Amino acid sequence: MTHTQQPSNWQKSIEGEWHGLPSIFDTEGNHIGYNKVYRSSVFDKEKGATTYYMNTHLQDATGPLVGRFEVSDIFAFGVIDSDKDRIYLGPDFIGAGHPYGTLVDAHYYSPGWTGDLRTMVHILPDMQTQVYSSLIYDGPKICTVFNGIYKVAYDYHDNSETKSRIDAFCETERVNGRNPHILPSKKSGAWDGEMIVYGADQEKLGVNRVHIEYKPIDLLRAEMTISISGVFEKEYKFNRYRNGNRHFFEGPDLFGNSFGYGRALYTSQHFYGEALKIKGREFIIDDNFNMSVVWQFYKSDKMQYTTFGVLNWKEA
Repeated sequence: MTHTQQPSNWQKSIEGEWHGLPSIFDTEGNHIGYNKVYRSSVFDKEKGATTYYMNTHLQDATGPLVGRFEVSDIFAFGVIDSDKDRIYLGPDFIGAGHPYGTLVDAHYYSPGWTGDLRTMVHILPDMQTQVYSSLIYDGPKICTVFNGIYKVAYDYHDNSETKSRIDAFCETERVNGRNPHILPSKKSGAWDGEMIVYGADQEKLGVNRVHIEYKPIDLLRAEMTISISGVFEKEYKFNRYRNGNRHFFEGPDLFGNSFGYGRALYTSQHFYGEALKIKGREFIIDDNFNMSVVWQFYKSDKMQYTTFGVLNWKEA
């Protein structure tokens, strides 16, 4: 724990207790169970210290990962809190998270899980909902993935109405968490929305307006044209192809691939003829193909922008 006068802006945005039922996937993207979680990051005003608590229990989980990721005690670890680096002091997690407004991008190690985690949490505009994912590695190799949606509560353990509401939400996650990332196969349309833009220094630069035209070519292929305007201007076109939970981007302006773990698609995209690429996460958040999207732009292999927002689908 560290001592400070006031909590960071990120700490203020995650007040309360967040409840979810993240899905668990193996390396090939097969759904193998759930992790029932509620967690809170608590700032003690008297001590000026921040402690993170996390209660987790696996449900309907199978296979060798159960023994690795089930725990007998509540996670509790100190945090050096700031809006530049949130440093995790252990014993349960050691590393750091990096806030960009209402997005945190974290990289840390769990001694209990013996896993290296890349975690991303996007707080949606309602400030009541988080879109969460953790890629868990053994060295360079993914061993498992957790992802799902969380809702906040302030009196879950004392208010029966709140408990019923949150429990009902978690049951919807039991159904939705298994859904794969599949875009419309026969319907043309577009995604539109605003994406907040931060520089590599974690300073907000403004907002981009994003428009994605989408036209299926056949049941597994589609043509996409992306137009970005605002903090920076960019327009590019590519065809995409899906084979199971693998997606491929086939030019002419952008090439790359991606891998889906349930609703979350993790992408690596390279622009043709320039030293520019995107690493991102595109997460379908409802039955209407609306998405939480995080794109991180790298120029000459250096972080240039972190952009994120909700893109809403409308059929043509």
